[in-house]
Amino acid sequence: MSDWIPQLTQDGSYTFFSEEFGEAFHSYQGAKTEAFQKFSDAIDLQQKAQHFEIKLLDVCYGLGYNTAAAIEVIRKINPTCNIEIYGLELDPTVPIGAAPLLQHWSSNVQKVLESLAKQHSYQDNYLKAQLLIGDARQTIQQLNHFQADAIFFDPFSPRRCPQLWTVEFFKLVAQCLAPDGKLATYSRSASVRTALIEAGLQIGTIPLGELHLPHEWAQGTIAAWNAETLHPLSQMEQEHLNTRAAIPYRDRTLSDAAEEILERHEQEQRSSTVESTSSWRRRWNIK
Repeated sequence: MSDWIPQLTQDGSYTFFSEEFGEAFHSYQGAKTEAFQKFSDAIDLQQKAQHFEIKLLDVCYGLGYNTAAAIEVIRKINPTCNIEIYGLELDPTVPIGAAPLLQHWSSNVQKVLESLAKQHSYQDNYLKAQLLIGDARQTIQQLNHFQADAIFFDPFSPRRCPQLWTVEFFKLVAQCLAPDGKLATYSRSASVRTALIEAGLQIGTIPLGELHLPHEWAQGTIAAWNAETLHPLSQMEQEHLNTRAAIPYRDRTLSDAAEEILERHEQEQRSSTVESTSSWRRRWNIK
């Protein structure tokens, strides 16, 4: 088993740092806070929780915080809502390693996450959850019957894990999104937003909260089939989609290595005649 070392974040919850991907699993501003702000709250889960049932897809389950936040939000609003959850995770040692760090969640949620970590499944009268272990590009193909009301899309960043931010993978993810469902991701990358659009979805921004870093202009991106309930992109964000930064990652066989995807992407950017991203940054005074 990998030896995961807990790292404290500013809200008192813990995350891990992945040596393989060179990134932490969460923002150091607050791991638990991020699960609510950029995922559950961003897709209006409180409103969806009023329904008889709700279906969730957690892409890159990790420590399980996004799933935990969703369950807590739903249970607070509607204790008898029927919840069905699928989580996709590459490394089964991550949720196991997170088991001692769950004291920030309610006891019921702790029980769910511990069962998912050890048995990869959990079921009670109102909740059914399953964790699918392996490359998400393959495991998601088991879910062609599943229509999620909410999709939490939380891989490592596009430069570190490009294979899960491609047009082709987003097309598979979009097939799992219900007609009135929403997808939330922390990424505000133009390449990610373009890939979501090429997958057939409409996109909106997650506006900045009270606490944010000086260089940030959004907390992330929301995608849906219908743009009516989405917060529109600012003029700056719209113009970002017309720069070289907006060229999406591609993986037509859904099996290419990260290095191949990155090299293909860089070649496409080099040969592009659209506006450079540095020009856009200068125009909007972005450091």
